[in-house]
Amino acid sequence: MEPGQLRLRRSLLLLLALVFVLPALALVYALSVYTQPPVDPRWALSGSRNIPDGAVTVRFSGTATLLFSDGETSWMTDGWFSRPGPLRLLLGKIGPDAGAIERGLAANGVERLDAVLPLHSHYDHAMDAPEVARRTGALLLGSESTANIGRGWGLPESQIRVLADRTPVQLGQFVITPIESQHFAFPDPALRERALGNPMISEPLVPPVGAFDYRLGKAYVLHVDHPRGSWLIVGSAGYVEGALQGFSADTVFLGVGGLGSQTADYREAFWRETAGAVAPRSIIPIHFDSLTAPVEGPFRGPVQAMAFVAGGLDNTLLFLQQKEAAHPDLRFHTLPRFDEVVLYE
Repeated sequence: MEPGQLRLRRSLLLLLALVFVLPALALVYALSVYTQPPVDPRWALSGSRNIPDGAVTVRFSGTATLLFSDGETSWMTDGWFSRPGPLRLLLGKIGPDAGAIERGLAANGVERLDAVLPLHSHYDHAMDAPEVARRTGALLLGSESTANIGRGWGLPESQIRVLADRTPVQLGQFVITPIESQHFAFPDPALRERALGNPMISEPLVPPVGAFDYRLGKAYVLHVDHPRGSWLIVGSAGYVEGALQGFSADTVFLGVGGLGSQTADYREAFWRETAGAVAPRSIIPIHFDSLTAPVEGPFRGPVQAMAFVAGGLDNTLLFLQQKEAAHPDLRFHTLPRFDEVVLYE
């Protein structure tokens, strides 16, 4: 081969590498490399060694899945343990992962539940809830959209109950008041329309389906009263102005997913209308971790691609740290995965 032809061949190979190989490597990186979660390591709690009789405890599985118990009554938000990967979310169909659900319930020490309550009907909140209810005998409590997810899974109507705004539900000594709220608005208009437009699931949803077929339904903030204490669960970084007027809570479980992608003014308003409205003594961030990493092991932030779409992880962490500094009497904590922590003795 002549020197000129050899140089041309090398140039063509280099061009092919630039056109095909490098973008492929960039895609693999974006879909497989995880960011750091936007929470301060100083806030991490360990599981409680001793559980006094009658104490209210909490276990955290990740995202917004929380298990509460007082030794007599146990109930769970979301009950989401499946973690479909990024490519499957983008290109395929998803449904409950029976093995992941079995492992997640076992890691939480769950055999029976009184209720499972998705905070809204997106897949990362409501997809697994009907199977959790089926396995544990729990009531599935949520919006009509969540009820249709249950019906599509074959859950009997006797285990489905549709919530009414601000109408309390009593489970043992727990009094749970669902308060209709808003989901945070995705910055990208096309993503915002797909995830939040046409929000209702109007007929039974039979998986596997596309991720966006799990529409929003209604987003709830939950206020919980118990003789031992009170708390607020904010599942999404959205709010309705004045919705929490008249409520108070000792603890706020604060959903911060996507918060950093919003403006500084929005973040201040979100704080004012959630944590700032109920005068808590402690803040426990939730929904800060990856939607695609395994449900076992350490918490991770979103993969690079999702972090790019959602944006603002550094903003989220800085915002929370600034609130901690501005409110020295307010304690910030993060929960371990699965380990039981005493919330109120």
